Amino acid sequence: MMLKFLRLLKILRIAIQYGLDEIAIAGLKKPRIAKFIDTVFFWRDLSAPRGVRLRMALEELGPIFVKFGQVLSTRRDLIPGDLVEELSRLQDRVPPFDTELAIAQIRKSLGAHPDELFATFERTPVASASIAQVHFATLKDGKQVAVKVLRPGMKKTIDEDVALMQTAAEMVERLWADSKRLKPKEVVAEFDKYLHDELDLMREAANASQLRRNFANSELLLVPEMFWDYCSSSVIVMERMHGIPVSQIDRLIEAGVDLKKLSSDGVEIFFTQVFRDGFFHADMHPGNILVSVDPASFGRYIALDFGIVGTLNDFDKDYLSQNFLAFFRRDYKRVAEAHIESGWAPKDTRVDELESAVRACCEPIFDRPLKDISFGQILLRLFQTSRRFNVEVQPQLVLLQKTLLNIEGLGRQLDPDLDLWKTAKPYLENWMAEQVGLKGMWQRMKAEAPHYAHVIPQLPRMLHKALAQQAEPAPDNSELLKVLIGEQQRTNRLLSLVIYFALAFGGGVVAVQLYLRWHHLG
Repeated sequence: MMLKFLRLLKILRIAIQYGLDEIAIAGLKKPRIAKFIDTVFFWRDLSAPRGVRLRMALEELGPIFVKFGQVLSTRRDLIPGDLVEELSRLQDRVPPFDTELAIAQIRKSLGAHPDELFATFERTPVASASIAQVHFATLKDGKQVAVKVLRPGMKKTIDEDVALMQTAAEMVERLWADSKRLKPKEVVAEFDKYLHDELDLMREAANASQLRRNFANSELLLVPEMFWDYCSSSVIVMERMHGIPVSQIDRLIEAGVDLKKLSSDGVEIFFTQVFRDGFFHADMHPGNILVSVDPASFGRYIALDFGIVGTLNDFDKDYLSQNFLAFFRRDYKRVAEAHIESGWAPKDTRVDELESAVRACCEPIFDRPLKDISFGQILLRLFQTSRRFNVEVQPQLVLLQKTLLNIEGLGRQLDPDLDLWKTAKPYLENWMAEQVGLKGMWQRMKAEAPHYAHVIPQLPRMLHKALAQQAEPAPDNSELLKVLIGEQQRTNRLLSLVIYFALAFGGGVVAVQLYLRWHHLG
């Protein structure tokens, strides 16, 4: 209890020192309290912008609060733009923990000392973050690997700091006039889930395995292999990847990498993950991306760190594809209609008003190179529009927004003249053609085939059983018999309709798919 109290005092001291109370002044329900605080702590230097002060405070509070700031930086629907820009600069750089602790963690998790498990094990870590650190090693068969070890005591630290955040969120809801829109308790709950997911390294290993399988035959992306015999919830061992960090442009040029192709490949990888797989790497900042210079895989991206992934269902993918294509064609009316049809905008929303608002957000970005576009500003304006029209921000799309911003930053580094829309449009059009065309219909029929193969052979037996039951009525329950006969007659009619429908199914689906294809691509 004493340690928690001391931790709370430290948080309050840092919050006061950096003037974090000032961030809430504009929305404080009792402004006199804010003025009183400002008078009492007159000695503070609040000359730096509020976003800078918030970033510095989180960095001083430690790795868990740095992580929290990084999560907040993805919520442009909740956080003012100037704060988001500073929070996005937070770096998850933490001093490494003692190697002996890492060895103890490996021994506990894998049942043996690293010197017994590996041919070689480097004591000095090559990377360290708030959740884990990485050591290089060599398996006994000669394969080079990276060993990721969870930082000891993280669960207790996270639980304690998150509990304090929850207390702070409750206080904010009581004091801050804008708390209903900001939803501080929901944001902390989301962060709590995010951190506890990262504590299970087996989840990260499974994410990497899925992404590797999705891009098994790709000429664009490499994903390290996981060695499952050496994986646990606190230690994972993966293939060591060799490449140049994507942020080191001079080294890439010196190695002969085509930056324009690399930039367009990055766009294709992103849209492939989102629309083909509905499973995407959601932490694609430059620190997690290498570029291969090995002759066998020259110029391919190498993805690292799979603790955060995003998933989309078929509805999300269809909704997004329709909106992206409508954006590319500047069909803002279709964008407005899609929002209302999906239920994300209220049913009584006027299409023409929403269309006009979306046009004002998006029209300025077309026919311009990436260097002249700020997706951050565009997203901010779109979220402002969303609030005006009470459009619900879907939680599953927040990670997608974060990843799109990562792609923007990466594209600016590699090819500032990249036209993101022109690069992505052909890919999306081809994907839509496959989804609503005959190929898409055939794929969906194959997916449903096991279900049909189980049901259709049973139809004759079901029909015979129904007729037999009708032919042998119970003699002592006439009222129930009438009800059963009526129900059976209805069932027989339905079974007949099913049989007729099965015969006409192929032709009907073809007609519908041809109509949809004309509707979307015509």
